[in-house]
Amino acid sequence: MLIRLLLISVLSTTWVFAQDKDKNKDKEVKETKEAKEPNPKLFDRNIVETKQQTTIAGKNIKYTTQAGYLTLRDETGKPRADIFFMAYLQDGADMNTRPITFTFNGGPGSASVWLHMGCIGPKRVVMNDKGEPLPPPYKYVNNEYSWLDKTDLVFIDPVNTGYSRAAEGEKPAQFLGYVEDIEAVGEFIRLYCSQYKRWASPKYLAGESYGTTRAVGLANFLHNRYNLYVNGLCLISSILNFQTARFDKGNDLPYILHLPTYTATAFYHKKLAPELQQDLSKTLKEAENFALNEYATFLTKGDLATEAETKNIAEKLTRYTGLSQTYLKNCYYRIEIGRFTKELLRNEGKTVGRLDSRLTGVDYDNAGERFEFDPSLDATISGPYATAINHYIRQELKYSNNLPYEVLTSRVQPWNYNNVQNRYLNVGEELRSAMSKNPALKVWVCSGYYDFATPYFATEYTFNHLMLRPEQKKNIKITYYEAGHMMYIHKESLLKMRKDLEGFYE
Repeated sequence: MLIRLLLISVLSTTWVFAQDKDKNKDKEVKETKEAKEPNPKLFDRNIVETKQQTTIAGKNIKYTTQAGYLTLRDETGKPRADIFFMAYLQDGADMNTRPITFTFNGGPGSASVWLHMGCIGPKRVVMNDKGEPLPPPYKYVNNEYSWLDKTDLVFIDPVNTGYSRAAEGEKPAQFLGYVEDIEAVGEFIRLYCSQYKRWASPKYLAGESYGTTRAVGLANFLHNRYNLYVNGLCLISSILNFQTARFDKGNDLPYILHLPTYTATAFYHKKLAPELQQDLSKTLKEAENFALNEYATFLTKGDLATEAETKNIAEKLTRYTGLSQTYLKNCYYRIEIGRFTKELLRNEGKTVGRLDSRLTGVDYDNAGERFEFDPSLDATISGPYATAINHYIRQELKYSNNLPYEVLTSRVQPWNYNNVQNRYLNVGEELRSAMSKNPALKVWVCSGYYDFATPYFATEYTFNHLMLRPEQKKNIKITYYEAGHMMYIHKESLLKMRKDLEGFYE
C-alpha cells in the first residue's frame, strides 16, 4: 500500500513538473517571438494604398498611391532590411509602355523628401518665389509641375533614412557604403519590378547630390547583376568624381572648379566690379577661362610661381571673387568653401549658404573663420520639408508609423568607401561603361549656378573627362539654373526644369 502511494506521488509530481515545463517553454517561445517581431504600434509593415487625383499641365491625372515597406531577404527567406517607399501610379495606364522612375536623394543620409516634395512628386512645399520659407506652420500644395503626367514615381529611402531600417538582428553597417548601398537599392528595384510587374516598363533613375553617384552606380549594377537596363538617368546637382569636391592639401582641383561659383555668388551679392555686374553668363565665361588657364597653371606651379605671376593672380582672384588680396594671400590663393561663405559678406555681418549661396544667415559674431550653420539648409528648407513629409504621410497617404522619419541623418555614418581606398571615388567610368553597354541610355544633368556642394563647373569637368565618342555625347543634356543645390525651391528654376523635362521621357 505504501509503495502504491509513493508511486502515485512520484507520477503526480512528474506530471506537474512536465506541465510547468511546458508552460515555461510556451512562455519562452512567446517571448522570443515578441522579441523578434517589431512592435506593430511602432513599425507598420503594411503597404497602404489610396486613390487620388491632381491637375498637371492642365491635365487631370487619377492615380494610386502606395506607402509601406518592401523587405529585402536572403535566399533562405531571412529578412535583411525593410525599405520604406512611396509610389504614385497613374490609373488605367498600360504598364508595358508607361515609364516608371525610381527616385532618391543623397547625403549619404538623406531621405527622398527633397525631390519628393520639392519638384517631382504630386505635392510640393510652399516657399516664396526666391526659395525662402514662409512663417510656420509650413504648408504644401498640389504640384502642378510634377512629373507624374510623364511617368509613374517610386521614392526610395535607403537604410537608416526615412523609415527604412535593417531587419531585427541585422547590422545596419552592411548597407552603409557605396557598394553596400547600391546592392541594397538595386535589390529593391528588382524586387519592386518583379512584385508589381514592371519589368516591361521603360525604367528611369532620378537622383540628387550623392543620389547621382548612386544612380550611376545603379545603372551599371542593375545591368551587370540582373540584366535590367534603364532608359535614362536624371542627375540633379551631380557629383560623380569626388576629387572635384575634396579640399585636401595637395589636391588643387576643387579650387579651380569652385571658382566660377564664387564668381556667381559675388555677382548675386553685387561684390564684383561694375563691368562684371552686367551679364551673369558673360561674367561666368570670363571666370571659367581664367580658372582653366592662368589660375590652373599658377596652382600647378606651387612655390615655383614668380612674384609677377602671383601679383597677377592676386588681382584677378579679387576681381572674380570679391575677396581682398590680403585675405587671398593668407590662404595661399586657395579658397575653400567654408571660408568663402563666411568671408564674402563679413563686413555686412552676414554669411552665405553652402547649398544655395543666394541665401544669407547671421552668426553670433563676425570674427569666425566659418559660418555657424548653413542658412540655405537650417534656416530655409529643413523645417518646411520635415513638417510637410511627416504630415503628408499620415494625413493623405494614410500611413501610420511611430518611428522617426529620418529626413537628413548621421545614422548612416561611417560610410564605407573601402572600394576606393587611397583614391577618390569616381563613378564617371561607370557611367561611360553603362552608356557603352546600353547605347540607348539618355542622361539629363541639372546644375545650379549658386551651388557650392556640387558646383556646375565641376560637373562640366567630370563630363568632359568621360572620354565618350561623339555619338554617345549626343545622349547627354546639361541644363543650368540661377539657383542652388535644390534649384527647384526657386520658382523660376522650377518652371524651367519642368520645361526642360519635356522630351526626356519620349
